[in-house]
Amino acid sequence: MQTLRQIRVPALVALALLAYVAAAPAQLNTKANIAVTKHNLSASGPETTKATAEDQICVFCHTPHAANTSAPAPLWNRKLSSATYTPYTSNSLDTERILGALSQPGGSSKLCLSCHDGTMALGTVGVLDGRSDPAAVAGLTGTMPAGAGATSGFTRNLGIDLRNDHPISFRFDTPLATSDGELRDPPYSAGGKTVVGQRSSAVRPMLPLDHEGKVQCTSCHDPHLEASKFLRLNRLQKNAAPGTTFNPSNDQICLGCHNKLGASWSNSAHASSTVADETYTLDAATRREFPTGTKAWEAACLNCHDTHAVQGSRRLLREGVAGSSDGTTSGSFSGGFSGEPAGSSAIEETCYQCHQGGASKVIDVGNGSVPNIKSEFARTRRMPITTSEQGNGLATTERHDISDANFIETPDKLGLGNHATRHAECTDCHNPHRVIRNSLFTGQPGDANSNSRTHTAGGTSGLKGADGNVASGVLRGAWGVEPTYGIVTSWPQVPTYTVKSGDPGTNPSTARTQPYLTREYQLCFKCHSDYSGTAGGNMPALGYTGGTPAGTMGLNRYTNVAAEFAVNATDPPTSGRDQGELGNGTTFEPSDTNHRSWHPVMMPTGRTPQERTNSTTVGAFSNIRAPFNTHDNVGYQTMHCSDCHGANATGLSEPTVQGPHGSNNDFLLKGVWSNAVKPNTVDATNSDNSICGRCHNPANTAGGFRNGDASHSFSSKQASSCTSCHIAIPHGWKNKAFLVNLACVQREGGAGYSDACTNVSGTTRVTIEPYYYRAILRIKTWSRSTAWQIGSCGSSGSDSENWMSSTCENGGS
Repeated sequence: MQTLRQIRVPALVALALLAYVAAAPAQLNTKANIAVTKHNLSASGPETTKATAEDQICVFCHTPHAANTSAPAPLWNRKLSSATYTPYTSNSLDTERILGALSQPGGSSKLCLSCHDGTMALGTVGVLDGRSDPAAVAGLTGTMPAGAGATSGFTRNLGIDLRNDHPISFRFDTPLATSDGELRDPPYSAGGKTVVGQRSSAVRPMLPLDHEGKVQCTSCHDPHLEASKFLRLNRLQKNAAPGTTFNPSNDQICLGCHNKLGASWSNSAHASSTVADETYTLDAATRREFPTGTKAWEAACLNCHDTHAVQGSRRLLREGVAGSSDGTTSGSFSGGFSGEPAGSSAIEETCYQCHQGGASKVIDVGNGSVPNIKSEFARTRRMPITTSEQGNGLATTERHDISDANFIETPDKLGLGNHATRHAECTDCHNPHRVIRNSLFTGQPGDANSNSRTHTAGGTSGLKGADGNVASGVLRGAWGVEPTYGIVTSWPQVPTYTVKSGDPGTNPSTARTQPYLTREYQLCFKCHSDYSGTAGGNMPALGYTGGTPAGTMGLNRYTNVAAEFAVNATDPPTSGRDQGELGNGTTFEPSDTNHRSWHPVMMPTGRTPQERTNSTTVGAFSNIRAPFNTHDNVGYQTMHCSDCHGANATGLSEPTVQGPHGSNNDFLLKGVWSNAVKPNTVDATNSDNSICGRCHNPANTAGGFRNGDASHSFSSKQASSCTSCHIAIPHGWKNKAFLVNLACVQREGGAGYSDACTNVSGTTRVTIEPYYYRAILRIKTWSRSTAWQIGSCGSSGSDSENWMSSTCENGGS
């Protein structure tokens, strides 16, 4: 039988406590039983941190007499910390946009912080055995234990820097929910019960706001519960989330307030039970206090976030810092990059927990592989994902700073007018709350096939390849920009931009007119254009650590890629022939047989096999390789930026991991692009690993040439680099077939440039950044496809192949 001293809480205190904890019912499988929890700091407590002799349980927080009147009820028996806190802050925190920066913690949160900020001894109570202001309770002279390390994320000694802790003491109401777009609108009810809202005499929310409608520590935690982390509702997802209304017996507590657009989250690759079925390793599960065998879909939000995250991380990202963050010397949960200051924000480390190889990975193999992305960023050329590589090597802090649930950043944050802010983070290209495992963002999210993680090269046969540029499932819900050109009268023509953002929802359309992102190029153009770069020749410079060195292929700066793709074309083609003929303006070459050219990233070209060969015979056009060589698709199909840019491969093989994360080739290309690439080496197997040879096979003579005349098989052209005749950056060009033309070099290069290869005695090859690199080609007569002859090229007085003679090919700079 328990004695009165063992209980030591009179009935009036017990009633007060019951009224306090009745803010929400306990979890269905838990009960209020503080005696068996870590909050029992008496000698009978279950943990090592406890009093040595004191047997009272409630006295560490409550007293029936002489309570702290400055503290919120109930009958508080501790002083409140006088610490000045650094509150949570984020550019995407809507309450800051509405009310300004968060104020100091208040309300019941101050009660929790009197222990959990680590500034006062746990045994510091106001009244003990009738004595006011006694000395600390025996054996509890220390502050909250540091656990694995006060800054590790595996501790509940929160300190006074709360930037890595869930925001508290802010008002949660309709204006906030409306502004955010992914929050429940309080009071929110499900199944006839109030999930989140303010308490009243008739309402007991499961997740209670305080009397001012503010979120406090006690909105999620009840310190008396026999429950994991004292949470009022489930810490983990119990069954596959249907993505509809909140189910308190099934759903993770986070979803009680954060709806994350319902099915968009529950169907995502990080929440779907058929996709995120990998099991946590024993070491990782133990560290995170997950039950053995916990799967990624069950951890759900906790895969990436922790409400009390590692010090230095932003947006509550688990392990989101450089260097070791787990309180050990091994760095097994956050290896970081050498040279990065430990404890500084590094978003990619959160993703690398799963998206890496080796022993540091926190999950085991499931149904379908998780791509190893970390190794891609260790390649010779890579996106600037580390802080030291951002801002063209000038950044000292992480530059990525989203503003809303769509992960949008303003152009200045991406580098407009200030190249020192340029960066690349995982969430620049992926929205982890919306991504699905499918080759199309419109596909089914439960596809566990590891080969369906990215796009379908060449598009589908049913649409004649016109969907070859539709965004893939891993880009679902990301944001980008759609360029609009108007009438193309110059080149490159700087477009205007429309932001594409938001969640596609169910049964989404792939039309470019949709408000959300539907094309991969829309994602790429938000950085690779004057939308966030700077037009007028002041695009960001090459040469940051890990990037392509300045001077490569005659280039010193990035180009305005969106402007290079400027076209007046339709999808599908409507001109009945090469759509480049629609792009002519008065400033282009003065011939109706010369016209715009582009790779079909934005729009198809209309250059069908018949247009190229003047033949309807299947196979007559044979200088394009699979998967772009389907006869009926040629001229109608489109392609992705990542068909050319991504991890380097060998010959005609495809890399295991798709996307332009990193490559051992310059410009993040899948193959080699240099002036050493020559047509005679781009053979059937692409043995020189040429980027052009991955799709083109000039060993086949049938193409836009007149067979047997001006094909690539002629010896002079076989010995010449591709850039002798074609521009160095083949996104789009003012001339057909990306052909350079020294006959108009003064107009293109400005004063001071001249054509030194007018005849066979010329000795100079021309380099004009960014499109001419050691070029020698002159066009004498622009001809249509199938009518191009050797006499179409060269100086006005030359014949045969003299314009490709060795004196011009090998001489000069």
